Amino acid sequence: MKIYTRQGDKGTTSLCNGERVLKCDQRVETYGSIDELSAFVGVLYDSPDMMAEHKDELQRIQNILFVIESHFASGDRETQKKYIPLTKADDLTYIESCIDKIESQLPPMTNFVIAGGNLTASHCHVCRTVCRRAERNAVRLAQTTDVDEIDLKVLNRLSDYFFVLARLITIRATGTENVWEPNC
Repeated sequence: MKIYTRQGDKGTTSLCNGERVLKCDQRVETYGSIDELSAFVGVLYDSPDMMAEHKDELQRIQNILFVIESHFASGDRETQKKYIPLTKADDLTYIESCIDKIESQLPPMTNFVIAGGNLTASHCHVCRTVCRRAERNAVRLAQTTDVDEIDLKVLNRLSDYFFVLARLITIRATGTENVWEPNC
């Protein structure tokens, strides 16, 4: 099979169910943002200061993201139910348990944290912000299309995961956090 088909040369693409839509369709925007997030998770995984204890988490998160991305790329709920694995409550529970484990190692927040201070932590913040965009796209799509509620919850929780992971990486690498200083 060739990588190029010329089918998209006029600005359309196929969903998993064969339906052709514009490449700027909200569904494509949504799964494209999730695909971008997964790519940034790969960058985070390969970052120099990424702690080995979190690499398995990142791989599982990429697998969860691929399932969610497939839901948005399927075109309809019947195709999803028939051919694509479901996002499970266990996936959400897993992410929450990872957040809880990381948070237990962090001091309480006393200031707003801003990105920077460590390259790997900055990669976490990129993941967090791309995840938020993907969530906004998914919520926008949910206004007109049936979207699985668990997918929205997972996207919401993942941005929290990337935030606390960035804090942990920064503190371990530098001993301090990069905090907002409103009067500088």
